[in-house]
Amino acid sequence: MASTNSWTLEITSPVAAPRLFRAAVMDWHTLAPKLASHVVASAHIVQGDAHVGSLRQFNFTSAMPFDFMKERLEFLDADKCECKSTLVEGGGIGVAIETATSHIKVEPTADGRSVVKVDSTYKLQPGVEVKDEIAKAKESVTAIFKAAEAYLVANPDAYN
Repeated sequence: MASTNSWTLEITSPVAAPRLFRAAVMDWHTLAPKLASHVVASAHIVQGDAHVGSLRQFNFTSAMPFDFMKERLEFLDADKCECKSTLVEGGGIGVAIETATSHIKVEPTADGRSVVKVDSTYKLQPGVEVKDEIAKAKESVTAIFKAAEAYLVANPDAYN
């Protein structure tokens, strides 16, 4: 019987929440091939207009254990810098994972910085065990936000 598991992650950033959310979440399909070309070969919106129900696909280099992943945007509140997405194809779906969802919220701090909060829930295929995949997933998510952060620090007028 498959079991549902989850993990959480918090990342602090010197970048304001709205800028970081727009760059690292809403527009990551545009930035990823530029900022993380060693991992993301290409990315694009497959269906929709970047609002709820939209699908976007990320195509990976050989640095990843799978070729691509498609995610559907399930919930979006851009004003509150919050979204939820579901992995619908690729990325281990049907092989090791039955379902996977991520809830991301980028919260402002009193000093103008931000805290990224990620909650990921997944259901493994029967008989599949997780070893170091959670640590790798957390490293990947951290790398995404740190790459966007570095870009935003270097380009203070971007995503204002």
